[in-house]
Parts: sequence; structure tokens; C-alpha cells
Amino acid sequence: MSRAPGVSVRLKLTLSYAGFLMVAGTLLLATVWVFLLRYVPDHARLGPGPSSPTRTDLLDAFAPRAAQALGFLLLFGLVGGWLLAGRMLAPLTRITDATRIAATGSLSHRIRLEGRSDEFRELADAFDTMLARLEAHVAEQQRFAANASHELRTPLAITQTLLDVARNDPSRDSSELIDRLQLVNTRAIDLTEALLLLSRADQRSFMPELVDLSLLAEEATETLLPLAEERGVTIETSGDITPAIGSHPLLLQMTTNLVHNAIVHNLPEGGAVWVTTTVHPETVALTVENTGGDLSPQLLATLGEPFRRGTDRVRTHHAGVGLGLAIVKSIAQAHDGTLALSPRAAGGLCVTVQLPLAPPSAGRNDPAR
Repeated sequence: MSRAPGVSVRLKLTLSYAGFLMVAGTLLLATVWVFLLRYVPDHARLGPGPSSPTRTDLLDAFAPRAAQALGFLLLFGLVGGWLLAGRMLAPLTRITDATRIAATGSLSHRIRLEGRSDEFRELADAFDTMLARLEAHVAEQQRFAANASHELRTPLAITQTLLDVARNDPSRDSSELIDRLQLVNTRAIDLTEALLLLSRADQRSFMPELVDLSLLAEEATETLLPLAEERGVTIETSGDITPAIGSHPLLLQMTTNLVHNAIVHNLPEGGAVWVTTTVHPETVALTVENTGGDLSPQLLATLGEPFRRGTDRVRTHHAGVGLGLAIVKSIAQAHDGTLALSPRAAGGLCVTVQLPLAPPSAGRNDPAR
């Protein structure tokens, strides 16, 4: 945005310093003048001996010296104020330069202001922190765009291959081709819907309402119970009423994703899933644990990223599109919550989502269903 040129802050500070010094000097000279007037009569005394000085004589002697002193103070204030203002504003210049560098798209630059903590140091540290988070966010978005493009390209490439095969071999059974095309198309639709849901959560485009996480856990468990029985996984739910404020559809999707992941990424036989809701003084928590293999810290740190799967998380009919925990993390952050992943000592994964506790005025007796 273009603006008319104005006076620099350094010049303003210089004039302010000089002006304040002039006012202080004038008050000091005025005080000296008033003090001297107490000992000088208005008129000279008549009589023998030397005549005493009068106020007129004092004024003639004091005024030039006072003017010279004020002139020196003005010059000293301008020069000293200019140097002092430059020294004081030097950190601000570095912050401005870093801002201009960041505006060109280079987010790796840092100010790293030296010295003890003050207002400029706090501003520089806050700006460095903002740049670091912005750089990480941009890198994550770039990885996400690349992964999304790859994931979307895969079903399209498979569809093209199947169509080429059908064109080159007209005698091939069309029912098998249709079934495979339907499977590939369903996966592409699931991926597109997951991407849209992730975008919706990131934008926080929802109407907040009172939601009980314990009811969502029961609903998600009932929905996925056939899948759990098919894979031989038992599900246990427990906990208290856990009131939170947010989007019922998004929080239900978050809970469903957690339970679905716990069922799919489990032991081949005799697996178990535990869904627990708890209330804390300021937060509510939804915890989903499942049996499974051991998870390394390196693998655990990447499970919340888009399109990340563990070594045993192979694609099956129910494996999903690799956005389950990424969607959970995005929904939790959109509700000012947190997502924590930790390995179970006996093997498997423990996922905990913490959300702010709904205030008493939200009407806990009528939770959204």
C-alpha cells in the first residue's frame, strides 16, 4: 500500500530529545534568574561608595550567556539525540530488514538479536518464532500437496491402464473390469472427501455447539462394530460425560477415525481396542488404545502427518487413504485441542485428544447428539 512520505521515527526522536533538553535548560536558567533576582535591587542605591548592580545590569549580563547556553543545548540535543535515536532504533532496523527478506519468500532468515531481554529483544524473538512456524507450515503444505497429487494420480493411472486393457482386449470379461474400476473410483472418492474434510477443519468453518465426547465414542463404536467383529477385534468403551464445544460432525469424524485406525492397525487375531473419555479441571480427553506391534519413536513422530503409514500399515480394503490421524490432528487443533501419540508398553498405540472443557453456562444437560 503506497503512502505519502513522512518524518522518520529517528528524526522525531531526535527532535523530542532536543526539545526536552531545551525545556529543561530553559527551566534551569529561569530558576537561576529568579534566584538571582532575590539579591539584586530594582534601582541602584544612592550614597557614597561604589554603586550596586541593578536588575537591568544583571539582565544585560545574564541574557547573552543564557542565549549561548540554550544554543549549545540545542546543538547538543540535536547531535546527541540523533546518535542516541540511531542506537536505540538499530534493533528495529534489523527486524525491518528481516521482514523484507521474508516478504520475498525466504523464510529461513532469522534475526537472532543479541543482548539482554527488552522490548526489542522480545519482538525479535517473537518474529523468529513466527518465521520458524511459518517455514515449517509452508514445508508441510508443500509435502502435503506433493503427496496428495501422488495419491490422486495413482487411481487415475490405474483407471487409465484398465481402460487401455479393455480397449486392446475386447473379449475380456467386462464384469471384472467394472468391479476393479468401481473399487479404484471409490478409493479416489474417499481420498477427495478426506481432503475436503481436512480443508474444512483447517478453515474452522463450522458452527460451535455443545458436544458430549462419550456419546460420540458410543456412536462411533456402534458404527464400526461390524468391522471389528469381521477382524476379530473386541472394543470396550468407558468413561464419564465429557462436554466440549465444537462441531458435532467434525468431532464425530475425529472419533470415528481414531476407532477405525485402532481396529484396522491391530493384531491379526485377538486384538482389542479401548475407548475412554475423562474429564479434567479445564479439559476433556478422548483416549483410544489398541493392541499391536511395537512402534519406534521415529515412526510415532510421523504418524500424525498426511499420507504417513507405519511399516505394517499396508493398504487393504479398509486401510483408508492415509489421512486418518492427519484429519484427527487438524480437527483437534481447529477446536483448540491437542493430539498426543504414545506407544503402549505391551505393543500398540495410545492416542489421546484433549479439548477445552465446556463452560457451565453452555447447558450441559442438553448435549448435542
